[in-house]
Amino acid sequence: MTQESISNLVKGTIFLFVTALGIVGNIIVFANFVCSFWRVAQKKSIHLILIHLAFANTIILISKGLLRAITAFGLRNFLDDIGCKIVVYLERVAQDLSVCTSSLLTVVQAITISPRGSVCWRFKPKTPWKILPLFLFFWILSSSISINLLHYITSSRKNMSEAAKTNNYCSFQPESQEIKWILLILMAIHSAMFQGVMGGASGYMVFILHKHHQRVLYLQSSHLHKSLPEMRAAQSVLFLMFCFLFFYWTDYIFSFFSNSFLQKNSMILNVQEFLTIGYAFLSPFVLIHREGNLEETKALRKCLFQ
Repeated sequence: MTQESISNLVKGTIFLFVTALGIVGNIIVFANFVCSFWRVAQKKSIHLILIHLAFANTIILISKGLLRAITAFGLRNFLDDIGCKIVVYLERVAQDLSVCTSSLLTVVQAITISPRGSVCWRFKPKTPWKILPLFLFFWILSSSISINLLHYITSSRKNMSEAAKTNNYCSFQPESQEIKWILLILMAIHSAMFQGVMGGASGYMVFILHKHHQRVLYLQSSHLHKSLPEMRAAQSVLFLMFCFLFFYWTDYIFSFFSNSFLQKNSMILNVQEFLTIGYAFLSPFVLIHREGNLEETKALRKCLFQ
């Protein structure tokens, strides 16, 4: 075997392992919160948001991670133009949904831990069903923004050299470089808007958690040393948002340099490929760790097997 074949085999194996593990993790999160939502009398908006996030992450892992694992094993011409348009479109829509849903998760969690009577508390959804129209809005928005890609995505069968610069099975061929940058800027503006909301809500949560910590230290009461469930949930969401921002902006920086200066650097392209599925892979395990107590495990078993 050549060095390139060995490298592709290792890359494909890693991609397949990470993707499969991420899909399993997201399915567990999806099933866990579906069961929790239907079994608990006091239904929570957070559960619906996490169900939606797990669904979007699963689409990302299937449309991006799984197919990139297949191409790494050498099967690069298995999609025609229609297949490429569908796969890349779903991948892009799922990424936008992940951004929107993560932003909504941060905002709702920030409102949940807000003091009663505060301005933020007034915006707390009275019932979880109130956020369903937001999911519909996210789907319409994400689908509309990404629909222009359908005109420019083609199969790698037509242009292997161009496909090598993107994802090895489909290529992005705009009519001009100006159109390419306009599309990228529009997508960046969409992400920046939601990430701005995410950042503001995260900053507010940090402020609330700091006040809570100071109150615990001041009271020095044994029964307050253990954080409230809402505070522990806020800490988990903050860590989740940190992971999202890390993977998103690291991928964006790598993508910018690879498109501008390092088009032939395979190492940079390989790192970038793993970064694109990093959040979808890691987020379910952050949530599993948060919900990994005995009560949640029992509830999931009862829901699935009874």
